[in-house]
Amino acid sequence: MATKMIFLNLPVADLAAAKSFYGALGWSINPEFTDENAACVVVDANICLMLLTKDFYTTFAERPIADTGTYSAAAYALALPAREAVDELTDAALAAGGTEETSKQERRVQEAEVGMYGRTFIDLDGHQWEPFYMPYPQ
Repeated sequence: MATKMIFLNLPVADLAAAKSFYGALGWSINPEFTDENAACVVVDANICLMLLTKDFYTTFAERPIADTGTYSAAAYALALPAREAVDELTDAALAAGGTEETSKQERRVQEAEVGMYGRTFIDLDGHQWEPFYMPYPQ
């Protein structure tokens, strides 16, 4: 077992639709931590998403839930091993009902100058994902 893991708790409007969306990305659902209020999505051995119904999410935070359909609350950057993996993940998200944000072309040009490649997609609940590839020095 990994010594450190990241669990992102994401409020969702429709738990079944969110599970279907993330399953379409090739990520699995851990049934041990899934019920009518929440679903554990396994991204990899060290990263999991906890999809929480909005009612259940309110038991974790006193502040109101951000309207991620209108406002950006966070951007989840995910390093991938190749440019093709970035395209595969983003294309899967789009096919599953997500949308692509393409308005930040100036930033993409700057990233390309240092060998980075990335795309941005928005999930069904407005959560912003930034899959990217960056060559690491050997």
